[in-house]
Amino acid sequence: MKSLSQFFRLFYINYVLARYGIDRVVFSTPLFFPLRFLAYLNPFNWRRKNRKPPGVAIRLALEELGPVFVKFGQTLSVRHDLFSEEIILELQKLQDQVSPFPGEMAQEILEKNYGCDLSVIFSDFSPEPLASASIAQVHSAILKNKKSVVVKIQRPDIKKIIQRDLELLYRVAGLTERFWSHGKRLRPRELVWEFEQTLTNELDFMREAANASQLRRNFLHSPLLYVPEVFWEYTNKKVIVMEKISGIPVSARDAIQAVGVDLKTLAERGVEIFFTQVFRDNFFHADMHPGNIFVSRQHPQNPQYIAVDFGIMGSLSPTDQHYLSENLLAFFKRDYRRVAVLHIESGWVPAKTRVEAFESAIRTVCEPIFERPLGEISFAQLLLSLFQTASKFHMEVQPQLFLLQKTLLHIESLGRQIYPELNLWLTAKPILEKWMRKRYSAKTMLKKFSQQAPHFVGDIAALPGVFRSVLEEYRPTRMFKSWQTQDRNKHPGHSRLKYFLLGVVFAVVMMVGVAAVWLP
Repeated sequence: MKSLSQFFRLFYINYVLARYGIDRVVFSTPLFFPLRFLAYLNPFNWRRKNRKPPGVAIRLALEELGPVFVKFGQTLSVRHDLFSEEIILELQKLQDQVSPFPGEMAQEILEKNYGCDLSVIFSDFSPEPLASASIAQVHSAILKNKKSVVVKIQRPDIKKIIQRDLELLYRVAGLTERFWSHGKRLRPRELVWEFEQTLTNELDFMREAANASQLRRNFLHSPLLYVPEVFWEYTNKKVIVMEKISGIPVSARDAIQAVGVDLKTLAERGVEIFFTQVFRDNFFHADMHPGNIFVSRQHPQNPQYIAVDFGIMGSLSPTDQHYLSENLLAFFKRDYRRVAVLHIESGWVPAKTRVEAFESAIRTVCEPIFERPLGEISFAQLLLSLFQTASKFHMEVQPQLFLLQKTLLHIESLGRQIYPELNLWLTAKPILEKWMRKRYSAKTMLKKFSQQAPHFVGDIAALPGVFRSVLEEYRPTRMFKSWQTQDRNKHPGHSRLKYFLLGVVFAVVMMVGVAAVWLP
């Protein structure tokens, strides 16, 4: 029954793509151009009328296909390297201009969630949405205490719709692994799983509110980024009430210039925010498309960003964070051998890979890019080239880094849109070097050491019990009987006991020394 449902869903997707002429857009690309005749064999094309411009057609088709496809369109909306400006402008509308659901329905959802009339909570509620996205839409309101807020309301039945398309994606991923030679290396099932986790987290508004609170604490009183306050008493799994912010959309470059904002400083601060979130806090906003980022109107010469929508947040394991920082620094220094070694050490490419060959391939990709004028270097293009090169060395896709890669592309795209001469490399290098120095400084190491000291003290307290257990197992009478039956020099228990006791004595000395330093 599920297979039949997926078949009809695929049929419907094909119908929508053909109705809007998206199949012809796909077949016009160099990769599929030789197969363009297939578009004319599609029966849905025979009755198509009133063709729309490509950008409008793509946007409308993605909207009609649902939230999973809208999310895909949002990801593509920052890829200026892949699409024309006309298509990009239409895709950007998917960020906050998706067709809304009626305001009356929004009021019904709120009253059902709160279990009371809206007038009990709000002195004013606007039925007209401020913004409408794939998973939720936002309305303005005023609380009884006169505070201006925004109310984010989850779309009705959205979970069921998303689950249906995710099952279809899993089926396609399984077929990809089975029938495509590169399928297993690309790990499509894991990528779909990561995408599913992202969407599942977005559907839980309590989690999003918690993310907002954490990010707000991380940047409290920071001149770089402002995060609005969450009103927890009115927030639940399907509704978030937050402080209403007033800012200029980051995509409105002319409006930002009109208030006198220093564009160069603004672009550089965007890069600094990204690296601060990733390396200092290990907690980063992973959905930084233009619809979620605003610029404060205050102190334009000392510009500050304002972030909204915290459904997608990312973090890295300590291992990935370490290898990522080392890799980036090696790239900045053009130390390609170090990059190759790090990829092998991290397990991102097979251990049997020849370092010299991999180093040479990386150099071939990077040198022409570095030799170009600094303002023209594209990190997006570099990543794409590196992935193509690494695939020849059987590099596996790292799903846990997918959010980070997507966010980095968003940051670069935003930065270049604000200030086209932005040099991501020159801006990021001192930030990353400063973080590395701080991470391995004596002060940081001492702080980590002191955090672990209570565990050491606890281990010391447990040592008498360990001694008692060891002595009980190897008490003299027991050992004497054993020596009567075999050569003393070959007794394995005696050897183990000797080295164990030496290790314990050494550990005691070390722990006592630590305690003497740490304890007052």
